[in-house]
Amino acid sequence: MSNQPLNIIFAGTPDFAAATLAALVNTEHNIIAAYTQPDRPAGRGKKLKASPVKELAQQHDIPVYQPKSLRSSEAQAELAALNADLMIVVAYGLILPKEVLEAPRFGCMNVHASILPRWRGAAPIHRSLLAGDTETGVTIMQMDEGLDTGDMLHTVTTPISTTETSGQLHDRLAAIGAQAMLTTLAQLCNGKLAPEKQDDSLATYAHKLEKQEGNIDWSQPAEQVDRQIRGLSPWPIAFTQLGDATLRIHGSTPSTHSSEAPAGTITELEKDAIVVACGDGRCIGLTRLQLPGGKVLAARDLLNSRRDDFAVGTVLGA
Repeated sequence: MSNQPLNIIFAGTPDFAAATLAALVNTEHNIIAAYTQPDRPAGRGKKLKASPVKELAQQHDIPVYQPKSLRSSEAQAELAALNADLMIVVAYGLILPKEVLEAPRFGCMNVHASILPRWRGAAPIHRSLLAGDTETGVTIMQMDEGLDTGDMLHTVTTPISTTETSGQLHDRLAAIGAQAMLTTLAQLCNGKLAPEKQDDSLATYAHKLEKQEGNIDWSQPAEQVDRQIRGLSPWPIAFTQLGDATLRIHGSTPSTHSSEAPAGTITELEKDAIVVACGDGRCIGLTRLQLPGGKVLAARDLLNSRRDDFAVGTVLGA
């Protein structure tokens, strides 16, 4: 095809999607519409808040559409009337029916935060960390009616650091995904796309996160507890019981200590960490913590004010 600018519909909602939209508005292509989730109540006042994609689109005078669903004939007709060449979808949050998938001339492309077919589904970033994956990446996919089952158009891999949280990995993959989408657009315009079928036999599913997954089982190996803390930060946050209080754990670090104490026992109070025994005899250092009604504090600051609550021998999760 020619290198003429494309007329593109963008569909996305959170910050992860806004990163790709920000990259697209700086290209020669025309972003003719932004589809995003309806405004949601947020904050203590529960005032309606626009999504990051809506806010960015309005800054660039891009028309915004916020249907509750794309299943109605009216919503589908409205989208089709835009006569788009392509629809780019990033963490939109609505199911795209066949009529929508086929409306743009080149269909719909998706930025997915894993190397497909691993971690299809809602929470690929968190699941990769929780599983202990050593690498992940972004797949640009031609969308079909399945759940992340379409042909792969472009992939970019990146290693996962042993200290990385899901929040940090999210931000890195958002930037990687934006650039990967620009590369794919260039390949489309140059007629160099090479779609690759996914191997369904290798597929894994990234289930949506549940808050209860944050409850730490200290009988697990220290490495797994560390992955749980990092994988669930900044949401939904790992937690344990400290007496009658729920202690939220926002940060951890591997410890060189080992202990024969029962799992969950506080074994050391270091300058920057509260050291806890795990089920494999190894320990983990808790570095950022939050008591009910309090702020997230570094371990040293929490110990300065509440040291007696974290005395050596105290058992967490009991």
